[in-house]
Amino acid sequence: MGRPLAAVAGVGTTRFGKMPGLSADDLAGWALREALQDAGLTVRDIDGLVAIRVSGYEQFASAYGLQPQWSVQLPAEGRMCGAAIALAVNAVRTGECRTVALVYGNNGRSGGATYGAGGAGYTAAGEGYGTAPELTRPYGMTSPGAFSALMFQRHRHLYGTTEEQLAEVALTFRKHAAHNAAAVLRRPLDLETYLASRYIVEPLRLFDYCLINDGGVAVILTTAEAAVDLPNPPVYVLGVAQRAQFLGSDFPPEDFWAGAIGEAGAAALRQAGRDRADIDGLMLYDNFSPTVLFTLEGLGYCPPGESGRWIQDGRIGLGGELPVNTSGGHLSESYLQGWGLTVEAVRQLRGDCGARQIPGATHIQYACAAPLVSSVVYGNRP
Repeated sequence: MGRPLAAVAGVGTTRFGKMPGLSADDLAGWALREALQDAGLTVRDIDGLVAIRVSGYEQFASAYGLQPQWSVQLPAEGRMCGAAIALAVNAVRTGECRTVALVYGNNGRSGGATYGAGGAGYTAAGEGYGTAPELTRPYGMTSPGAFSALMFQRHRHLYGTTEEQLAEVALTFRKHAAHNAAAVLRRPLDLETYLASRYIVEPLRLFDYCLINDGGVAVILTTAEAAVDLPNPPVYVLGVAQRAQFLGSDFPPEDFWAGAIGEAGAAALRQAGRDRADIDGLMLYDNFSPTVLFTLEGLGYCPPGESGRWIQDGRIGLGGELPVNTSGGHLSESYLQGWGLTVEAVRQLRGDCGARQIPGATHIQYACAAPLVSSVVYGNRP
């Protein structure tokens, strides 16, 4: 087994929902205070900063009393979550800093953000589905959902995947959210209600879409050695990997990103010194339900084209063979662009998830399928 790359010292979250009057900086700062308390640290212990979706690293640091010796700001896109973890891990490993705060704030719901053309600054291109909207918009590719819908339509054509099979993603995550007091949507969702909901971009329905909300998340990383002396049991970052699939990303990839997902997932496991059999649960980026299917296939947890059938009968639910997104994910907890899933991975490995706890969980794998694929393997043992 490989040596831990770093350890999670603390995590913090705000409430999720609509919180008018709070800026992205306010929300990220709130989450940072929670994470510091969780870690038993103060701002003086933070010597590294990764800022995501806030006004700026300088302004944020000044407002919250941070004086890091290493800092960086990354774009807001959800594909940056895994990349941010990798960047912070490498800063710790190389000694550029010892304890890094990764802060994320999103006031999208109060700000009226939409992810379609003409929305509040978020277009299909801006969220990572294509770089030339002037070429794709005339064909209806005006939002990330349109790209995902077209990809699922192709999956249906090639493999016979049905809407009823896809529904299992949304229904399962809603069941998980029922056990999560922080989740925005906890009301039970059944197949009849799912199928009766309106199409947003056919064949994707209302419940196949993530929830735009306000919220903040902070994660504090430090060295594996330092984490041993902190209040919470260490959760180690064991493996990180990225793979780009930028060429041709103006249009949906014919392989559903399987090549890049497979390479990144395998590389992260290899660095961790683990294999798929060691993984007790998955945190998969679920901006839209089909992304979960594509990611399961790309990572190799089920054969190509088999994901729709493979997830049936509770396989990805609590008590199933491989629980996925036990917090409710982006579909039912809140859309936090990967950061909420990161916190859930940590809490699962600490054994802090109560009724949604995966019994005896020792390893969780995170993966994001996008033009920049990333995967992170977390574990509670070196």
